[in-house]
Amino acid sequence: MSTGTLILLLVAGAFIFIILGVPVYASLGLIGTVSLVVLTITKGTPLSWIVVPSSVYNGATQITLLAIPFYIFAGEMMNKGGITKKLVDFALLLIGKFPASLAQANIVSSMFFGGITGSAQADTASIGGLLIPAMIDEGYTPEEAIGVTASSSTCGPIIPPSIMMVVYGVAVGCSIGALFMGGFIPGLLIGGGLMVTVAIRDRKHHFPRRTGSYTHEQRMKIIKDGLLPLGMPLIIFGGIMGGVFTATEAGAAAVAYSLIVGLFISKTIKLKDIYPMLLKSATMSATVLLIICCAKIFSYALTALQMSTIVAEMILSLTQNKYVFLLIINIILLVMGMFMDGSAAVILLAPILAPIAATLGISTVHFGIIMVLNLIIGCGTPPLGACLFIASKVAGVPVERGVKGMVPYLVAEITVLLLVTYVPFTVTWLPTAMGYAV
Repeated sequence: MSTGTLILLLVAGAFIFIILGVPVYASLGLIGTVSLVVLTITKGTPLSWIVVPSSVYNGATQITLLAIPFYIFAGEMMNKGGITKKLVDFALLLIGKFPASLAQANIVSSMFFGGITGSAQADTASIGGLLIPAMIDEGYTPEEAIGVTASSSTCGPIIPPSIMMVVYGVAVGCSIGALFMGGFIPGLLIGGGLMVTVAIRDRKHHFPRRTGSYTHEQRMKIIKDGLLPLGMPLIIFGGIMGGVFTATEAGAAAVAYSLIVGLFISKTIKLKDIYPMLLKSATMSATVLLIICCAKIFSYALTALQMSTIVAEMILSLTQNKYVFLLIINIILLVMGMFMDGSAAVILLAPILAPIAATLGISTVHFGIIMVLNLIIGCGTPPLGACLFIASKVAGVPVERGVKGMVPYLVAEITVLLLVTYVPFTVTWLPTAMGYAV
């Protein structure tokens, strides 16, 4: 059996297991281990499988990965303080009586929320749990409410902090601070593109417009309540921009800020609440880290089989034009995002594709943002889009109906994706201005 055929069978096996419902970490770990055993038998490589425990250990013990539990724990503490309603109220105050105000506030809230949690699924569950029923009650169709909510959740992993960017940075040895800076403008473009889409659709569908007004006291309270949680992304972003923190240290600073706000300012957290939140954060972090560990086994096996060389030769034989290459990669990653967890896909593909991109003169930071944006768009698309399923469940309608509401917003997201792909300046300008090498 040729090496290429063996690689194809192993990759196909991993995909089949995932589609059949086997947990992602188990699929990757099992196929990775089988790959190493096959390598030992067929290639005469002595005891290749003994790298399994070392791959698992090395995959989870990189210091940069500490950023993941820090950001998750900080987000948990902010959620305990009821930030979702505060951010929605703040967004509604900013939007005012603008046409389709509740839909627009939904998008703005997701942009705020993304700067706190960095998770698309958490965004859909939290913002959607509050705003999908409110939008339906106000007169929006369930499909529209699902489309707006699930699509705007993509802002979460693009606007820093972003767990997926941390994973990419670790996988390819790229500066996470540079990735965070690089994701800021694309995140704003996604949000802006979705808001423009709502405005265009409002001209046809005449969405409800809010008519109520706030008293001065209500405005001051909403601003005060909204600015407290927004202080966390300001600390993260400002600290990294100012060179005060690394991305991991910024996560620790975010935890400290969240503790101070929750315990002493808003007083929404009691000391007895900290242990359950730590436990939940550890569980959520373990889910991501377990995928990374098992993906490392699979990645090691593919590296031993020289997959990166085979893929590079195959792609470069098809085209050496970086624009065509980027188009091919966008198609591949969009499809991958429909079927596979984003972090696992990054761990598997980034070490293979990023060197090819670099060979063609594509910035590693730029390519990272393209990867993350592609994979996170897949969270809102069938057949396995987590955000689409969450939003449809909240709305109480079948996923098939939710897909109809997603279509116009997916068009907007893909338009922004193409802009970010083919105008590198949208990604590289800010990190370059901050002194990062891109």
